[in-house]
Amino acid sequence: MRSLVRRLLGRRGEEPGCECPAPELDENHVKVHFRLETDEDGWPPVGVESLWALDLGDGTVRLDNTPWFARGVASDDVLRVERDEEGLRWAGETVRASGNCTIRLIVLKDGGSVDALHEVSEDFRRFGVTCEGFERFRMAALDVPPEADLPGIRTALDAGQAEGRWDWEEGCVTDAWRATDPPGGL
Repeated sequence: MRSLVRRLLGRRGEEPGCECPAPELDENHVKVHFRLETDEDGWPPVGVESLWALDLGDGTVRLDNTPWFARGVASDDVLRVERDEEGLRWAGETVRASGNCTIRLIVLKDGGSVDALHEVSEDFRRFGVTCEGFERFRMAALDVPPEADLPGIRTALDAGQAEGRWDWEEGCVTDAWRATDPPGGL
């Protein structure tokens, strides 16, 4: 299973079209695996996602990159992990939420090309958001810190969707993010 996860998802910074460097890894960085349920449309396209995390030494880890497919978690969240018989760490409950949000986009402009993914990254950088692009799935994953301009980000997301540049979804959001939802929803 370990080799399957590596082939499907690679290491952060090594995915085709990824705009971001890998985190500075040290001996405390580990991979944490998330089991994913595929919907009737075959999404997500993988059954397991693995993310870099810092091992906190007490059976918990702090996520150190932005989830592509896992729901309900964001970078810097602290999670309990369990090891299986192969020594792989599997995500458990969230012990402490970071307050970050994860927003995912399917980039439609130019078929989700590297240039289009880079443009998305530039569009959201001004809001204090980091972005990772994954050309293989035409995706951009936004890591939105709690101090970012949440109403501005939502306005930009809705505008880009209305223009046909992308579709977007909430992977992990906070009450502060939910408060930016216009009456009546999207």
